[in-house]
Formats: sequence, structure tokens, C-alpha cells
Amino acid sequence: MKMDKIEINHLKTENRNSRTMNLDMMSTMELLHIMNEEDQKVINTIKEALPQIEKSIQIVIRALNQKGRLIYMGAGTSGRLGILDAVECVPTFSTKDEVIGIIAGGQKAFVKAVEGAEDSENLAAKDLDKLHVCENDVVVAIAASGRTPYTIGALKHAKKKNVQCISITCNKNSILSKYADVAIEVDAGPEVLTGSTRLKAGTCQKIILNMISTASMVGIGKVYGNLMVDMKATNLKLMERAKRIVMESTGCDIDIAARMLELTDYNSKVAIVMILTGITKEEALIRITENHGFIRKCIS
Repeated sequence: MKMDKIEINHLKTENRNSRTMNLDMMSTMELLHIMNEEDQKVINTIKEALPQIEKSIQIVIRALNQKGRLIYMGAGTSGRLGILDAVECVPTFSTKDEVIGIIAGGQKAFVKAVEGAEDSENLAAKDLDKLHVCENDVVVAIAASGRTPYTIGALKHAKKKNVQCISITCNKNSILSKYADVAIEVDAGPEVLTGSTRLKAGTCQKIILNMISTASMVGIGKVYGNLMVDMKATNLKLMERAKRIVMESTGCDIDIAARMLELTDYNSKVAIVMILTGITKEEALIRITENHGFIRKCIS
């Protein structure tokens, strides 16, 4: 594939860290101190990118409000982090197909590397075509280096479909950024273990993905106060959490919370609206739909 030539030693994520040149000679505690100090740089570099992260979130909110999807695409660690964020949105926010994670090489690549998958732009285009990507969607390409062909191919193809594109990289002025409507670029410096971007770069990416998905879900009405009122209560622990959520939201006791949750099939949002307004389950469902899921609008 053709791309601008960038020597690998020009990438911060591939440079050697001057503090760890004798990594193999350090005591475990010395190593831990340096890793901890290096990890602290992640927070500051992300802070510098907050304006771009905010723009990205607004794009995602618009897409989700238009029945579009948030599609993460990446290879290796970056792809796995995208899948992780997408999967965690299901129990936390009751998403279905709204948030999707795609990794180069397919789902099997989550646990075992698929040789050559990340080097193919065409593979990314095929993966997007399988999803029938459309202009209501938003594609977020994740690549620590900012030069992974698979992610570049993803944004190139998305552009052809008039899809909004966001990039997340850990090198400034990357190739990938050129194809993004919003480029989130962070630079936490060379890794403790040279080139091992599952370390600081991976931490940067995970934090940014947490921000994008969480803030976007807040923006489409899936949160009340700081409570996850659209959570799926799929096990005993989450059922107990649902009771606490209803109690915290309404001031009711645990018996009322449990009764209302049983009545609503453990739909915390419906239970809360019923308790706070005194309306029926059917009326609460209608009101929630009319107010696009925002509880505050339902009870005002």
C-alpha cells in the first residue's frame, strides 16, 4: 500500500526511553517507581487533548441521536481496547448495536494475533461494508503509531461513505490524523519498554475511550445525576445495584425499590419515573420515549 514514508525512529512511541536504558539491571522496586512516574505523564498529555475529545463527543452524540452507530476500529492492542469499550457499554448503558468494536483480523484476533491483518487497508473497507456503514455513523480509528494501514483504510473508506471520522493516536502529526474530521493526538513520550504500546499509549487510549463513551451516553440521556439508570441488571450484584440506584434517585426504601423493579422487569429508569411522578408503567414508558430518555425532562 502507498503512504507517506515515515521512519520508525521518528515515532515517539518507538523511541527508547532514556530513563530505562538499563531496565534489565533494575530492581523490581526501581522499575515500579519509574513505571509509575512515566504513567503520570498520561494524565497531562490527555488534558492537552480535551478540546479535540470534546469535539469528538459532540459528533458521537449527534450520530447516536440520528440512530447512527459509534464504530471503533483498530489493530492489536488498539483494536482490543475498542472492543473492550464497546462490550462494556452493553451492561452499563443497555446498548445493543449502537457501539461496535472491530479489530483487524476479526474476533479471533482479540486473543491471538492474525498475521498481516493490520497491514491491509482493503480489509478495513471490507469490515465496514459488512456493517453497511452509512452517513449517520461515526468511525473512530485507534492506532498508537498513527500509521497502521488498517486504520488508515478505515477512515479512507468511511470518508467515501460521508461518515464522520475521528482518529486517536499517540504520535503528533500522524498519517492517520490527515483522514480524520477530528484528530485526537496525545504524546506521553517513549515507553518504558521500547515500542510496547500496550503500556502508556494503551493507557492513553483506554482513558480517551472511557471519556468518549461515557460522556456520549450522558449526552443521550442514559444517566440521571451520576447514576447509570440504563444499566442492565443481568446478575444478582447488578440487581442489588439497581435497587440502590432507584433508592438514591427517589429517596424510597428498599422494599419499594424492589417492588417497582420487579414490576418493570428491572428497568431502573421506568421505576424511577413511576415513583417520582406517580404515573403507571405504560405512562412512564411513553414519557421516557417522548423525552428521549432524559429522566429530568420526564419529571419536570
